[in-house]
Amino acid sequence: MYHDPFERIEQLKREKNAVVLAHYYQEDDIQDIADFVGDSLQLAQAAQKTAADVIIFCGVHFMAETAKILNPEKIVVLPDLNAGCSLAESCEPREKFEAWMAKYPGHKLITYVNSPAWVKALSWLVCTSSNAEMVIEATDGPILFGPDKNLGRYLAQKTGRDLVLWDGVCMVHDIFEERKIIALKAENPGALVLAHPECTEGVLHLADYIGSTSGIIKFARESSAGTFIVATEPGVIHQMKKAHPEKTYIPAPPEEDCACNVCPHMRLITLEKVVASMESLQPQIEVDPVLAEKSLAPLNRMLALSK
Repeated sequence: MYHDPFERIEQLKREKNAVVLAHYYQEDDIQDIADFVGDSLQLAQAAQKTAADVIIFCGVHFMAETAKILNPEKIVVLPDLNAGCSLAESCEPREKFEAWMAKYPGHKLITYVNSPAWVKALSWLVCTSSNAEMVIEATDGPILFGPDKNLGRYLAQKTGRDLVLWDGVCMVHDIFEERKIIALKAENPGALVLAHPECTEGVLHLADYIGSTSGIIKFARESSAGTFIVATEPGVIHQMKKAHPEKTYIPAPPEEDCACNVCPHMRLITLEKVVASMESLQPQIEVDPVLAEKSLAPLNRMLALSK
């Protein structure tokens, strides 16, 4: 019987030749026990490079699924299979998504990584918020973009491309309240608003910086400002505080009828579940080999561009 989950996880890493990958939106303790913490692009790159036999993925299902596609020979474990994603779920039902694609023959599908494997398999390229602009600019001809319409609209404005957008949103980034952010700015003179491009257009208009999760962390670390209003999942604030604890970080508030601004799927992963999943190597992520092969090509194109 173990008493310290941190010590037990370190012991299991050695015994199982396992690596723990965690997204920035995880709880603080999960980030602290991880061998690597990153955004979706960084985690995909880390999964591709690891020499471990076992990948314990502290994130959501599409991330672990991507890791398995990139590492079919490795064991990939997601501590809670219920850790889903509202964006990935917005692609369902498949028949509706494929009917949407069929209306635009000759268009290339650029898919945000927050999507299930079957959508990636239909895609020309996959992107993350870190490299989406570069991916759009590297793609010729007409483009379909999904599933996040907020990110797609932002990319269309940034690149000048006419993107046809799927009607999906992130349940966290779509609920930030513009009025409350304006009030916070008034209460905190000099505070900078840092926003993820999955946020609504109104929130992005208030932002002093728009970028991926890793971009937001980097900006806060390098900025001379002392106060930041953070319009993304507040798990990122842990890394910001570790870099500069003397600065002030204020989570952007959600709409009145929303309980909080954390991702409920990300927060399903707990230390206890990590320990249990490492001990049993369950639940494992499996991807149909044919589907995995079709998904791998657009993922590899993205990773090659991102080098």
